[in-house]
Amino acid sequence: MKEVLEKIVLVGGLFMKIIVVYGGKSAEHDISILTAFSIIKEIYFDYYEVQPVYINRKGEWLKGEPLTGPVAFSEALRLEASQEAHFATSEGEVSTGVLVTPYDLKEEECVVFPVLHGPNGEDGTIQGLFEMMDVPYVGCGVLASACGMDKITSKQLFQQAGLPQLPYVPFNKTQWKQNPESIYNKIEGTLIYPVFVKPANMGSSVGISKAENREELTTAIMEALKYDRRIVVEQGIEAREIECAVLGNDEANTSVVGEIVKTSGFYDYNEKYINNTVTLEIPAQISDEVSAKVREYSAKAFRAIDGSGLTRCDFFLTETNDIYINEVNTLPGFTQFSMYPLLWEKTGISYKDLVNELIQLALKRYKDRQNA
Repeated sequence: MKEVLEKIVLVGGLFMKIIVVYGGKSAEHDISILTAFSIIKEIYFDYYEVQPVYINRKGEWLKGEPLTGPVAFSEALRLEASQEAHFATSEGEVSTGVLVTPYDLKEEECVVFPVLHGPNGEDGTIQGLFEMMDVPYVGCGVLASACGMDKITSKQLFQQAGLPQLPYVPFNKTQWKQNPESIYNKIEGTLIYPVFVKPANMGSSVGISKAENREELTTAIMEALKYDRRIVVEQGIEAREIECAVLGNDEANTSVVGEIVKTSGFYDYNEKYINNTVTLEIPAQISDEVSAKVREYSAKAFRAIDGSGLTRCDFFLTETNDIYINEVNTLPGFTQFSMYPLLWEKTGISYKDLVNELIQLALKRYKDRQNA
């Protein structure tokens, strides 16, 4: 690893700049700050300089103070506009940043590390901006990000790839408003309660509800519509929730398989990021045969969306060892509690080395595209 890192230091002793972009306008704004804090804390500062860039809830871009070491605490990454950039070093102090445009950030030797969860962050939107800026960036490209974020489109791609999945009913806000009874009939004619109602484009379990009857279904649909105009209702099932991490570009490397052992009804936003009451069992207590199949399906799902960099693939596993793909996350949670980095840690890649590998994959993909 040291030999690889030493090649990163540029001529003249300058370090490559890693531009960490975080925050955003989505409902997952706070999650993004936690993710950025975790990544910045673990980056190889002996070889990289970090340039934090905060996007506030209004969509303004604020350039923070360049970092040669971690910030003191996660809330220090929440910036307010000022003439000077400065990071708080104690609780109660305000961090400040300078208003910039995205193109102000472009440098000769840099890699953008976006950790923007949810819409406008992991749905291909900002990836398209980085493509137009002609800069290397970590993670999936425009197509894979858009397809991975959209639960309806990804399900259609999984079906074409031959991946097993549970029945689902998609619809949009206009269809619901014009004829809710037909939506009820389609859901209740296709699925059996309980069902899960989800916004098509949202992550971290934001806007997701479980419904046991029509009354709860109505409430769940109204909740999901707060976050997206397109909704997917999925068949509920008694099953274990298992996950596998993918790392690579054209070559999809898969991690050991982990399991989310829940103490609540389902793994929602609070359980993921606030309460941390779930247990992540890594590796999952499953047979070698099931593990191999999950890893095979994960690589297949990664290729189905044309993934690159990183993706986490989520599955259901029944008592009879039937495996169903649930969804993929092209920018999975990356905090100290998150499954993705923990899966790789148990596979033999530390958090620090994982961050560096993602940077290297970004550079390789950029170089390959330049030479195409």
